[in-house]
Parts: sequence; structure tokens; C-alpha cells
Amino acid sequence: MSHIAVIDVGKTNAKLALVDSASLTEVAVVTRPNTVLQGPPYPHFDLDGHWAFFVKALRDFHASHGVDAISVTTHGASAVLLDADGNLACPMLDYEHTGPDDFSAAYDALRPDFTLTGSPRLPMGLNLGAQLHWLLETQEGLRDRLAHVVTYPQYWGYRLTGQLASDVTSLGCHTDLWNPFTQTFSDLVGALGLTGKMAPALRSDATLGMVSEALAGELGFDRPVPVTCGIHDSNASLYPYLGQDAPFAVVSTGTWVVAMAIGAKEQSLDPARDVLVNTNALGQPVPSARFMGGREYELIKPHVTSVTEQDRQSAFSGAMLLPSVEPSSGPYQHRQMRWTAAEPDDGPRMVSLSWYLALMTRTCLDLAGADGPVIVEGPFARNSEYLDMLSALCDGGVMVATSLTGTSVGAAMLTCDTPAPNLRPHAAPAITADLRAYAAKWRSLTGS
Repeated sequence: MSHIAVIDVGKTNAKLALVDSASLTEVAVVTRPNTVLQGPPYPHFDLDGHWAFFVKALRDFHASHGVDAISVTTHGASAVLLDADGNLACPMLDYEHTGPDDFSAAYDALRPDFTLTGSPRLPMGLNLGAQLHWLLETQEGLRDRLAHVVTYPQYWGYRLTGQLASDVTSLGCHTDLWNPFTQTFSDLVGALGLTGKMAPALRSDATLGMVSEALAGELGFDRPVPVTCGIHDSNASLYPYLGQDAPFAVVSTGTWVVAMAIGAKEQSLDPARDVLVNTNALGQPVPSARFMGGREYELIKPHVTSVTEQDRQSAFSGAMLLPSVEPSSGPYQHRQMRWTAAEPDDGPRMVSLSWYLALMTRTCLDLAGADGPVIVEGPFARNSEYLDMLSALCDGGVMVATSLTGTSVGAAMLTCDTPAPNLRPHAAPAITADLRAYAAKWRSLTGS
């Protein structure tokens, strides 16, 4: 038995999980909020705070269980800029900062077309290229001191090993910097003056290096500990299932809900609806669509999470939730959410919210051309109302990942040959016909 420590940084929380490589179960997990520091000079992530947290947790995990390898997964739309000495050239920008919007016209003149990158034009800093453009234009002296751009998982790999890299999944995540069809950097790299400064792109499962000697001593490691290159978090959720027969789709749920279609139907992809082409860990293009489902859940959720049959019946006859709770992204951008009637009480509200999230997910699956069974992982895999609605709308069936931390398990699997974790089928509910009728009315009201 070996233990893989996984640095797992989502938009909401940063955590270290210790995964048993034989059973793919989490032996231990510690978490801290991924709180954005408001500045100066602009909203940025607390890299030093995260690092101190990870170092302590790695030391504790090794003392209690032993650490045999380290893998990394993080949210996308992010990179760290380093100077020639390997220090921060500037703080790591929060991708929800609106500063890049002020330079949108100038940036739009530089960015490649969607057909070349599979990357839709997104607001704020959700296109990594837009972040880099804004930083280079606004931060005095940055262009001169910038030596290396590393995508976010590999920043932690650099802190662990001293080796510089990027990975194909992070570059292929709506950055505008990558061509997922040729697996090469796009022309935007040169247009931004970053030729030679982008860290080399590696496959996610490549070994980046060993934990440096000095850090190993601090952590109490008594043998070499390898560190994998690392992976974008949605692709970590997809990775365990890449060996199964296509077509199928994986829905990664968290702050972002990302629907990724393997063996997708041939169809035109609409970048205006937050549809994109990701790159998976094997370097293959994957049509995908997404919305901020976890954020929307947190904004609308009631005080209770358990529901009754009466709550369900009230939801059928009561108010529907229409998009978009988070209007800056997703398939219904720039629309403001509304209830079709008076806002419901806690129980029916929870049911209606869960059905809304499932309907948004089904919309994303359709936009990405998904076919076959749908695998759901992450927090929504424990929401029975969500799963019931999604099952009613998925002819290929819905499978539920049993792991509590799908991203951590996927990242851990980069280091070992363990078979994919078990999936549990979610049976179509007895009220399937009623749920389909509800969905048809929702789609009519949304014009979809």
C-alpha cells in the first residue's frame, strides 16, 4: 500500500488529501478557505498562506501515515508569473477581478478565433490570456522582470521540486493560449510577447521531479518522493474514466459544474453559451460546457437540505427557478434569475433549486454533444433530487462516483495504475414522467 498526497486547490477551498493508492479512498483530508486577498495591488490569491498550510499538512500526513508520492490539481484560468530568481513577478490575480474587462477591445484584437483554440471569449480574467494582457499593460516593470509563466498546478510542483513546467489540461482550459487540436501554443503567446517565457507543456501524468532535498528534510521525508506534473481539476474528475468505451460524459461538480463529452456527437459548438474545447490528460480535445453551479447553489440554498414528499409535490405546483443565478457565465449569460411565482419555503426551495441545477446540467450536456451514460462526481453526486431530475432526462442513464473527492482521486491516479473507482447506477425515479413534464415547461420558459 502507498499513500499519495494530493494538493487540491478549488476556487472555494484549498485542501490536502491523502489517498490510498490501492483502494482510491481518502485516508485524511484537511481544508482551508481559498480566501482572496483584496490588495494592493489588486485582488489576488494567498499563495504564501496556502504553502504554509500544505507544508504543515504534508509533514503531519507523513508522520502519521507516510507520503510516497505527491500530485497536484487546481482550478483553471490561472497561472503564476515568476522572475528570473523564481520569485513572484507579481501577485497571482484572482480571475474574478474585473480589471481585464477595461482592456477588452485591445485584447480582442489579439486573441485567436474560437475555431483555433476552442476557447470562448469570457468576462473578467476567465480567459488566462486576458489576465496576462491586463497584467502586462498595467503593472509597471512587469514585462522586464517576467521570466516564466507557469500554469497553476505546476506552481505548486515548482515549489516542491524546483522544476518549471505547464500542463496540457491547464493550458487547454479556455486560456486562448493553446490549440487543443494541434496540442501547441497558439499565436497569442507571441502576440503578448511571451515567446520563450511559457513553461514547457507536459502531459499531466509526467513526473515533474523529486521533492527537493531541502524541503524533504523539512517535511521529514527519508526517501525520494516523486511529484507528478499535475492537472486541471475538472480534468482530474474525467481522468479515471478515460479508459472506458465512448460515448459517455462526465459531470464534474463543485464551484463550477463542467460537462465533458467523450465521443461527442458532431455538432457546431456555440462559444456564446460557455461551450469550449478542453484538453484532457492524454492530450485529446474534449467538447465541454459549464456553469457556476456550486456558486449558484450557495447563493440560493435554503436553511435545510432534507426534503419530504410534500416538498416535492409543492415544487411541482409551485415556483420554478429560471436562469441565471450567476449571469456572468454558463449557457444563459446576461440573464437575471427569477422565480416564476412567489419564492418557496425551505423544503420546496431545495427541491426547485436541485431541479434547476440538473436542468442547467442537461443543457450543458446537450450543448457539448454528449451521448451515452453520464457520470456525476463531486458534491452534487450526493443530491438525490438533482440525480432524479438528471436521470429522468438522460436516456443513457446516470452513474454516480462514490468517492467524496473526485478531483483528488483523479489526481492521485496520475501516479499509479489502480483501476477506476466504483460507480453506482442511479435508478430512474418513479416520477420520471412528471419530471420530464416539468423539464419541458422549464425549457419552454427559458427558450431552450
